Amino acid sequence: MTESKVTAKGEQTRAAIIEAAYRLFLKKGFHGTSIREIAEQAEIALGGIYNYFGTKEDIFAAVLDAYHPYHVILPALESVEGETMEDFVRDATERARKEMAGAETRLLPLVFIEVVEFQGRHLGQIAQKLMPALLGFFQRFAGKRGKLRPIPFPVMVRAFFGVFIAHMLTEMIAKNIPLLKDGKYDWFGGMVEIYLHGILQPES
Repeated sequence: MTESKVTAKGEQTRAAIIEAAYRLFLKKGFHGTSIREIAEQAEIALGGIYNYFGTKEDIFAAVLDAYHPYHVILPALESVEGETMEDFVRDATERARKEMAGAETRLLPLVFIEVVEFQGRHLGQIAQKLMPALLGFFQRFAGKRGKLRPIPFPVMVRAFFGVFIAHMLTEMIAKNIPLLKDGKYDWFGGMVEIYLHGILQPES
């Protein structure tokens, strides 16, 4: 077997482990899932998992990374257009929203496990990895036409991501609350509007 075929087979096996672990973590949680069960679902020998991952936590970190929407969001953000800061933000949030559709069912259960079991450290590692690309995006934003309020730039960046987190959380909760799932409202657009302009009318 050539080296390229060995590499391809190894990547397929690793992907099978991650997919099997993802299904089990969603169904049974982190502590309720054993490495043996992951191996059985992935249809490999138990010992074979340790060729790819040292611990169950390593597997979870790989699952979180694999199913995190940054893989599609970052390329989408590279295509953002807009002459003004407001147009740029609106285009960016809409592109990201489309790429994140359904993330509340795919990603949030993993995030809850991450927060409870690992206090968010793996998400922090992902954020550090993404920082150069994100800083490039916000540098493009800062170069657009418009005037910003005197709010610290890191606060604006954090609030920007807060829009998406809040949308995902409320999407999950809203399905059981009629008032919060009324189809006549542009829920996400409203959150973006609040991010850009707040909720208070400017005093005349």
